[in-house]
Amino acid sequence: MGSVCIEIIEGNPHLRSLLGWHLQQLEYRVHQAASIYQAREVFLSHQPTLVILDADLPDGDGIEFCRWLHRQQQPLILMLSARNTEADIVAGLKAGADDYLSKPFGMQEFLARVEALIRRQRTPTAPAYLDYGTLQIDLVQRRVRFQGEFIDLTPQEFSLLYVLAQAGGVPLSRSELLRRAWPDAIDNPRTIDTHVLSLRKKVELDPRQPNLIQTIRNVGYRFNMEILNTNISQSQTTKLARERFNNQRSTLTSSQV
Repeated sequence: MGSVCIEIIEGNPHLRSLLGWHLQQLEYRVHQAASIYQAREVFLSHQPTLVILDADLPDGDGIEFCRWLHRQQQPLILMLSARNTEADIVAGLKAGADDYLSKPFGMQEFLARVEALIRRQRTPTAPAYLDYGTLQIDLVQRRVRFQGEFIDLTPQEFSLLYVLAQAGGVPLSRSELLRRAWPDAIDNPRTIDTHVLSLRKKVELDPRQPNLIQTIRNVGYRFNMEILNTNISQSQTTKLARERFNNQRSTLTSSQV
């Protein structure tokens, strides 16, 4: 079982430690997180086979985070919750959980649920398509569609965009981006800056004032997931900007007559 990695995301430190200890006795590799922020970092760093997720976390909605997990490499998800109505259980399962265990629960039942999920493990297959709302990434044809239009990217730009998007808004350092997005070892982190600049020219409305790929001072870069929910497409925004410019020019011309 030592090859199986499990992430425990649980707000209660005593329960989190207890679950971790019992799983380690069964020789699982265990990583723990107390919040959604920590959970994203742990997941992206270790890519666990099974995620044990508390539905009631201190800094966010466990159900929503479950949806995010399900969109990634589709790990197995065991949801824990003090909410035990039929509606709560259905909501958890629909969000992507493979099993739902109501609190309080016995340790033997918990371990049996974990082992049952691990038995369902299959050889992992990479998802063929990632959908982030206005951004779609086709991993088979390596094509990107953003706000309704296909974007012509180089292979390296595609890999960089994919890694940034998959991080779900978590800032990534230049060295981390080099490790994840580049096929060969590169010693110069400034290589990232060059490719980010090129990528911004293709996906930003104004590359000089980027709001999709954001620079995080003293850290690196992050992908602004919030902007993907906007209902105004890039082409619509460009059209509005042009209309404002034309109106201003017309007003200026009229005032000069």
